[in-house]
Amino acid sequence: MQTHMRREINEIPEAVARLLETSAGDLAQAGRALRERDPTFLVTIARGSSDHAATFIKYAIELTTGRPVASLGPSLASIYHAPMKLAGSAAIAISQSGKSPDIIAMTQAATEAGALTLALTNTPASPMAQASPHAIDIQAGPELAVAATKSYFNSIVAGLALLAEWVDDDALKRALQDLPSLCSRAVNLDWTDLAGQLGDADSLFMLGRGPALAIASEAALKFKETSNMHAEAYSSAEVLHGPVALVDYRFPVIAFAARDAAEASVVEIADGLVDKGALAFATSSRASKASELPFVTTGHPLTDALCLILPFYGFVEAWSRTRGYNPDAPAALKKVTETK
Repeated sequence: MQTHMRREINEIPEAVARLLETSAGDLAQAGRALRERDPTFLVTIARGSSDHAATFIKYAIELTTGRPVASLGPSLASIYHAPMKLAGSAAIAISQSGKSPDIIAMTQAATEAGALTLALTNTPASPMAQASPHAIDIQAGPELAVAATKSYFNSIVAGLALLAEWVDDDALKRALQDLPSLCSRAVNLDWTDLAGQLGDADSLFMLGRGPALAIASEAALKFKETSNMHAEAYSSAEVLHGPVALVDYRFPVIAFAARDAAEASVVEIADGLVDKGALAFATSSRASKASELPFVTTGHPLTDALCLILPFYGFVEAWSRTRGYNPDAPAALKKVTETK
C-alpha cells in the first residue's frame, strides 16, 4: 500500500500548479505591497521545515535584491517579550498550520513593530494568517504524513512568486510557470543506487551552499524524522571548519549542487572528501570522484536548487520503509507541533 508521504510527494506538481493559479491575485497584491514598502531589510519567522523554507527564501531575496534577510527567534516575542524595532522592514512568517503560539506571537509582534508582515500558510484561517495583513494560501492541500513535503515545497514556491512580483523578474516568473512539468520529472528520478551504497550507515552529512543549503537542511531533517538516522547539514565551506574531522572511511556525504555560481565549489569539496575516504554523492555532472545523483536542470538557478529536494523525498520515503519504519508516523512526533 502506498504511504501518505509517497502520495503527497507525487502530488507536488499539481500542488505547485494550483498555488500559481489560485493564489495568483494574493501573490500579486503582496508583491505590490513589498514594492511600495521597498524594505531596507527583511526578517523571517518559522520553525522546522518551514524554517528551512525561510532559509531558501532568504538566499533568493538576498541574491536577487541585495537586501539582507535575518531569521528572528520566535522566543523573542513569546518568552522574552523583547521590544522590536522593525520600521521600514518586511517580515515573512511561514507555518503549515499557522497554529504554534510562538510563531503567532512573533508574527503579531513584527506587525506591531512596524514590519510589513506576510504569512505563508496552508491554513488561511489560522491565527498566524489573521495576524498578518497579507496572508498567502500556499494551496498544498491536505498533508497527512507527519513529515512535511508538499507544504515545504509550496512555501518556497510562494516565496519565489512573491519575489518575482516584488521586483518584476520576468525570468523567475517564466521559471515558475515551467515548474509543475519539471516537478513531474523530478519526483520520478531514481536514487536507488544511493540506498544500495549507504548500507548500514547510521550518520551522514548533507552539504549545500546558497539556496541548496536550505535543501541540505531539509534533507537532514527528513532522515531524522522518517528513519531515526543522524544527519547534519553544513555549508560545503563550513564543513571544512571542524566537522570534516568526523569524516573517515565510507562516511556518507550527500552534496546538493544546483546549476548556479556555487556548483563548482560544492563539487570540489565533495570530490575532496572522497580523498579522505568519504562515500560522497553529488547532484552534478561535474563531479569527478563523488558519485553523480540524478537531477533535473530547470534553466533557472533558484528553481534548479528547489527541485533537488524532490528525488531525495522519494528516496528517503523508500529508505525509511526498508529500514522498518513508518514514514507517515515517526516516533514521538505529531503533525502539528505547538511551542511557546
